Amino acid sequence: MTTTTSNNISFAETLPALFTAQFGNAGWPGRKAALDRFQALGGIPTVKTEDWKYTNVVPYFKNGLSIALPATPSITAAQLEATGLLLPDTYRLVLVNGVLQQPLSILPPAAQVTVSKMSEAAALPAYTQYFNNSKKLEEHHFAQLNTALFNDGLFIEVKTKAQVEQPIHIIHLYHNNGNLLVNPRHLWVANEGSYAQLIESAAAFDLEGTVLVNSVTEAVVAERAQLSHYQLQTGGSKLRFINQTMVEQLGKSLYNNYTFTLSESDLVRNNLNISLDAERTETHLYGFYIASGSQLVDNHSSVDHRMPHCESNELYRGVMMDKATGVFNGKIYVHEDAQKTNAFQQNNNLVISPQANIYTKPQLEIFADDVKCSHGTTIGQVSEDALFYLKARGIGDAEARNMLVKAFAFDVTAQVKIPAVRKQVEQIASRYLSVATNN
Repeated sequence: MTTTTSNNISFAETLPALFTAQFGNAGWPGRKAALDRFQALGGIPTVKTEDWKYTNVVPYFKNGLSIALPATPSITAAQLEATGLLLPDTYRLVLVNGVLQQPLSILPPAAQVTVSKMSEAAALPAYTQYFNNSKKLEEHHFAQLNTALFNDGLFIEVKTKAQVEQPIHIIHLYHNNGNLLVNPRHLWVANEGSYAQLIESAAAFDLEGTVLVNSVTEAVVAERAQLSHYQLQTGGSKLRFINQTMVEQLGKSLYNNYTFTLSESDLVRNNLNISLDAERTETHLYGFYIASGSQLVDNHSSVDHRMPHCESNELYRGVMMDKATGVFNGKIYVHEDAQKTNAFQQNNNLVISPQANIYTKPQLEIFADDVKCSHGTTIGQVSEDALFYLKARGIGDAEARNMLVKAFAFDVTAQVKIPAVRKQVEQIASRYLSVATNN
C-alpha cells in the first residue's frame, strides 16, 4: 500500500494514489468531493496564487510525505510535563497526531462540556448540524485537502448556559519516524449563553523526520455565548504549520482570538476567517509574532460583517529578525445589510535586521453607507529618539533596545485575560527578543 510520496515526485502527482490507498471508497462520503475541489483550485498553491504570493509552500511537499499516521508512542506524565507546555488550573486535552489520548487528559465536567474524538462524534446532533458547514471552506486549498485526508481530531461542545470556570488546554503533540503530513480536524461548538476559554499549544515528541500540520478548526459561537481562543504556536524546528480557523458567530455573541507565534518552525501560515452572522455580535482578534533565522510567518485574516450593529477589533504586531519574512493580510468585508458596523484593524511591525522582510496589506471592502471603519499599518525600526532618552538616563544600549522592543510587543500580551498564559507568552517572547537586541 503506497501512502508516501517519492522524493522525486510531487505530492500533487501522487495524491490520487495516496488517497485511494488510504481511504478507498470507505469513510466520510465528502472526502472525494473535497479532493476534487482541491484539484479544481489548482492543487498546492504557488506564488502565482494571489493569497500565497509571498509564501512558497511547494518545497514542503517534495520530501517524501506520508499521510498514514504512525503507531502512537507511549507517553508518560513526566514526559508530558517535560514539554514545558503545562499550565496550572486548567482542564487538559492531549492529542498525538490529532488523536485524543484519554489517559493523559483531564476532561472538563461532562455536565458542562462534551468532549469526543471526531472519529466518534458523527452521531452527535451538533456534528451533523455544523461539521464542514463553515463559510469560505471551499475557497481554501488546504481546507479542502484537510477535508479529503483528515483522520481524526477533537469535538468539543459547551452545553447551553454552561459556565466553564477553568480554561480547557489542548496540547497537540506530533510524532513520526519520517516525513509526515497530518491533517487534524476539529469542531468546537459554544451553545447559547455558554462561556468557555480554549488554549492550544504544540510540541514535537521523539520526532526523527519533519511533520507538516495542515489543520482545520470550525468554531460556532451561538447566541449570547462567549468563547475565547488562545493559540500558542510554540512548535520546534521540525514542525511546519498551515492552520485554518473558521468561526461562525450568532446574535450577541463574543469571540476573542489570541494568536502568538513564538516557535522555531520555518513555516507558519494562519488563515483566520470570522463570519458575523447576526446582529450585535462582537469580535476581538489579537496577534503577536516573532520571526527569526529564515522563518516565514504568514497571517491571513478575514472578518465578514454580514448584519447590522456588529463590532470587530483587530490588532497584530510583529518583530522581524535575521533573514526572516513576515506577512500580514487582513480583510474587513462589510456587506450591504451590515449598517452601523464598527470595525478597526491595525498591523504594526518592527524590523530590527536589514535582511528581514515584512509584507503587510490591511484591506477594507465596504458596501454599507452607515459604518465606522478604519485600518492602518506601520513598519519601522527602534526609535533613535527613545533610545537616546533611555541611554541619557544611564541605561545601556542593549538593555534600552530590549526595553523598547518588549514594550512594543507586550502591548498585545496585555490583552490576555489568563495570567498563566500571559506569563508563559512573555517569558518565551523575552528569550527571543533578548537574543535579537543583544546581537
